[in-house]
Amino acid sequence: MGKINIDGSGRLELPVSVIKEIGAASLELVCHSNAHLLFSNVESGFQLAGVLGEIAMVDVLSFLNMFRKTGVLVVNLAGGKKEVGFLRGEIVSAASSFPEEDICGVLLEMGRLDQEALPKYRQLVCGCEGSGRVLVEKGVIGPKDLWLATRQQVESIVFNLFGAAQGSFFFLEREPEKEKMVRLAMSTQNMIMEGLRRVDERALFMRVIRSMDALPKPTGKPADGLSAEDERLLALVSRGDLDVRGVLRRSGMIEFEGLRALYDLINKGVVSIEDAPATAVAGDLGEILLVFNGALTALYRRVAARNAGFVNEVSNFMRQMPSPFSYVFKDVSLREDGTVDGRKVLTNLSGLEDQDKKRLLAEALSELIYMECMAAQRDLGQAESARLIQKVQEVPRRVKNLLVKKQFSEG
Repeated sequence: MGKINIDGSGRLELPVSVIKEIGAASLELVCHSNAHLLFSNVESGFQLAGVLGEIAMVDVLSFLNMFRKTGVLVVNLAGGKKEVGFLRGEIVSAASSFPEEDICGVLLEMGRLDQEALPKYRQLVCGCEGSGRVLVEKGVIGPKDLWLATRQQVESIVFNLFGAAQGSFFFLEREPEKEKMVRLAMSTQNMIMEGLRRVDERALFMRVIRSMDALPKPTGKPADGLSAEDERLLALVSRGDLDVRGVLRRSGMIEFEGLRALYDLINKGVVSIEDAPATAVAGDLGEILLVFNGALTALYRRVAARNAGFVNEVSNFMRQMPSPFSYVFKDVSLREDGTVDGRKVLTNLSGLEDQDKKRLLAEALSELIYMECMAAQRDLGQAESARLIQKVQEVPRRVKNLLVKKQFSEG
């Protein structure tokens, strides 16, 4: 978050996103010094807040476990938010705004859903407030699948917290919602120990694998004594068209175990790792991306020069966009020039009809352009941003006209 100054009248100008989240809530100045201000809605049960850095996530979880706290820990990270429910020091629930940690993402990781049908299932679940019960009711999965996925979802959300080096957190003392509570396979103390182990081992795996976008390839070396899971993973690698992320998702293994298995196959010499080629997206989708990325570069260059936290602000916006736009930007981060990776976007759009791909891509990028225009107006001022915004806002109109002409000519 960018710097906020107090004007001569003692007023603070907060970002629009903060105002929207707080709403009309009445805040109380809880404490202050020459280095900080802490406002709180005391009625919310607020007890604890801090910034990740010297204080690590493991310290926060250990504190809540040791002192048998009951309530909800809210963690704000670059790109999203997580909530972890505690009952007398034990973790009993977890929720996340990160798409890969929603129930459909977990079911995909378990091999219970197909990648191509994922957008459809996510829209279905989103209409039921994120509950996977609708998938059981529709016969897509069984009750046991949902039970296992829900437990794995909570564990994954918590384990993925351990690698967080930046962000903020606060703890609210209140009873967790009973209908969201889950009986986990291990105690919170054991989860903390397991989480620390996974952080260390994942770093070891990724030094060899390098990137989730890298391409694993079979070396042709004879593979003796492989387990059934290793054989299945090697068969997926042998297809030759999947990146690391795609192999893991189709394997039915949770990400950590899949990375471990792939790491072992590389060490045995039966799999090698190649960098993903920097290929441009062709056709109408490529043209749409090219036009929008040009506008995004122009905005990013100007705003980021004034606001060092702009990249995190944009990433957070992309993560928190409503469905289906959030799925367009799943696993997509800004490049150094402020553009989006077209190859990843295209992967997220797989399974849709061509016309739907173009429409959804244009609408999602238009939302991103609008957000960055508002940020430019805020950080650059009305006078300096006016010409830039006027020029950039022509892009969505140009693309919309392009799509209409294409649809008319094809019809």
